[in-house]
Amino acid sequence: MEIIKTERLVLKKINQDDYEEMKIILQDKKLMSVGWGKTYSDEEVQAWIDKIIEQYEVFGYSYYLAVEKSTNEVVGIMGILPVTIKATEYIEVAYILKEKFWGKGYATEGIKECGDYIFNTLGADRYIAQVIPENTSSSKVAKRLGMKVIDDYMREHNGKGVFHLIYALTKEDYIKQSN
Repeated sequence: MEIIKTERLVLKKINQDDYEEMKIILQDKKLMSVGWGKTYSDEEVQAWIDKIIEQYEVFGYSYYLAVEKSTNEVVGIMGILPVTIKATEYIEVAYILKEKFWGKGYATEGIKECGDYIFNTLGADRYIAQVIPENTSSSKVAKRLGMKVIDDYMREHNGKGVFHLIYALTKEDYIKQSN
């Protein structure tokens, strides 16, 4: 089921038929080392898909499969996630792109449309992105979208704390950018 469309991408709900694609992404050592610090076992990939499907049912959104329109090739995953940080609930945008698609503007394009969806369909007043400072590419994406650092914290990854910056874009700033 297609949820969000951009000029080059279609973001559609992930389902059980996407298991092999999710394995390719979630078991890629280079991709997963950037922000996740681990790869997923086959069982963890299945549990991850089950969690995403549950989030669709509970929240109406989660990660989506990002597919290139012209080739029907899976670019990666991106989407909208509920998250609680320091006892504050946020709507977060996040993505993991296959290395082949890095540096081609897909993250900015897809996440911009996710932001449009957050403001125009979900009616939220802001959204965030969590970025480790070493991930300069994701920091650049956040800045291109007009996001600003509002906080930082230590996020637990596999039993250890990893420093994250919290970028945010308010609906007010989004509207100013659109005009």
